[in-house]
Amino acid sequence: MTSSGKNGLTYAEAGVDIEAGDALVERIKPHAKATDRPGTMGGLGGFGALFDLKAAGFTDPVLVSSTDGVGTKLRLAIEAGAHDTVGVDLVAMCVNDLVVQGAEPLFFLDYFATGKLEVEQAARVVAGIARGCAESGCALVGGETAEMPGMYGGGDYDLAGFAVGAAERGALLPKQVQAGDALVGIASSGVHSNGFSLVRRVLAHAGAALDAPAPFAEGQTLAEALLAPTRLYVKPVLALHRAGLVQAAAHITGGGLPGNLPRVLPKGMRAVVQGGSWPVPPVFRWLAQAGGVEEAEMLRVFNCGIGMVLAVREEDVPAAIIALQSAGQEAWRIGRLEEGEPGVEMAGSIWG
Repeated sequence: MTSSGKNGLTYAEAGVDIEAGDALVERIKPHAKATDRPGTMGGLGGFGALFDLKAAGFTDPVLVSSTDGVGTKLRLAIEAGAHDTVGVDLVAMCVNDLVVQGAEPLFFLDYFATGKLEVEQAARVVAGIARGCAESGCALVGGETAEMPGMYGGGDYDLAGFAVGAAERGALLPKQVQAGDALVGIASSGVHSNGFSLVRRVLAHAGAALDAPAPFAEGQTLAEALLAPTRLYVKPVLALHRAGLVQAAAHITGGGLPGNLPRVLPKGMRAVVQGGSWPVPPVFRWLAQAGGVEEAEMLRVFNCGIGMVLAVREEDVPAAIIALQSAGQEAWRIGRLEEGEPGVEMAGSIWG
């Protein structure tokens, strides 16, 4: 039995606007085109994206892949109407995981899911994704926009990202990590994209509004300060790696220093991190005080000011720090590696 005429149901009446989806593709094509790099083949709109590893300059590559999201940081972005930088977060959470394995990010795909597609909102998000890709030398080769009425509330959306990189077979990290290696920490840009369920609980506990002035960041609202995008470490870390200055690298995401440093250390090796060896950004002290969060919990949930840690030969520390500073990255010697039970020992308080 079929329906016809004015009584026939349509996809649009069911909540899915095909024309809006087509309009979004047209809006984001220039952003994606701006991320083209050697190896990119074709453009948006096909059933799959092609990439030529030989044209990208690899001879004996190993592919490295990563996927991640932005988590409940999106809740704050949606409530604040701030959609321009969460795309950078999405890219950073994926490509920073590639570079710690010695891989160069090659291409990126995104998944944007929403209850009702708002073209302007989605275009701002994807523009941020393209910005993150461009800053990482990574091509935005495709993605998927899913309009799913009944799955998400009005104005809500979710993001997932997928990155693929490559390294020459003999250039993967970690390599030859040994006791006596120094730990060099690179500054984060703030909370990055982890721990926002706790951040939101702190905001509720403190009765703090997103549009209120941030007590820890002059001239910014709480939303602006908390939504600072995740720092992209790809280019400076790759440069150090290619100069032979990096033995291992750890992206400090959920789990903080205690949860992430052991992931790149061999058996029988532990990290000793010296509290007070880097300046903890004021946002973390505010979160700890406003929420009554203990130091051990802060370290277990947040990056606490260190977004990336490199294991470096002791004699290479000065060169590594100078190179990072020249690339616009704040960096400090924050500890060392020792033989012993696996894990991370915090020597002293992070508050100094």
